[in-house]
Amino acid sequence: MGADMKTFAQLGFPGRLIAVEGLDGSGKSTQIYLLKRWLEVQGLKVFFSEWNSSEIVKSATSKGKKQELLTPTTFSLIHATDFADRYERHLVPLLRAGYLVLCDRYVFTAFGRDIVRGCPPPWVRDIYSFAALPDLTFFFKADLEVSLSRILDGRPQLKYFEAGMDLRLSTDPYESFRIFQGRILEQYLAMSAEFKFMIIDANQPIEAQQSVVRSLVAGKLDLPSFAWKSAVRQKAATARVPLT
Repeated sequence: MGADMKTFAQLGFPGRLIAVEGLDGSGKSTQIYLLKRWLEVQGLKVFFSEWNSSEIVKSATSKGKKQELLTPTTFSLIHATDFADRYERHLVPLLRAGYLVLCDRYVFTAFGRDIVRGCPPPWVRDIYSFAALPDLTFFFKADLEVSLSRILDGRPQLKYFEAGMDLRLSTDPYESFRIFQGRILEQYLAMSAEFKFMIIDANQPIEAQQSVVRSLVAGKLDLPSFAWKSAVRQKAATARVPLT
């Protein structure tokens, strides 16, 4: 998977997929939620999907994390299974139906995390070789200290895997977070040119970031074509039923 892979638009899908990527605490989830609401208010067909949310796989992932049973390879395969399930059952059908599909993390999360955890890069990419590329990918680039402070604003401590504690980088979770997330950041930056990431300064205020995101989305996509009324008109025209 790389520059030779095609986006959903290039593959002829009527829908478009927008993905957001970033370190834990970068604010990407907030930004994609705000984008989702903005698109919905315009009466557009929108579907949202997030990383590690497949109902089929979720319980196994949770159990494996709690009992610390996951090796880097197992971790990678479980997330790939989760992604494949959502890709086949949700993403592709809705893109075929002309939806704007928003993904909070896409295959690039695996390319970053799994490789930092020690999985061979060609192996990781091969696992996800079935997936088409997003039509737009936003990367929210935040300083490590900014990401860390945002996480700790919402809860008292870092999560075990979020801090990369399974890699035994440091006995201090905060130092482990800096090392682990710093290595993931390096992977993201290495991927940014290859996959044409649109880099957003995630250190900026929420409103400023969202303004840039909306402007880019509106400039690169024909948003009115994703309106519900467009779908109704298209269906009616196909069926040769006059609209009232």
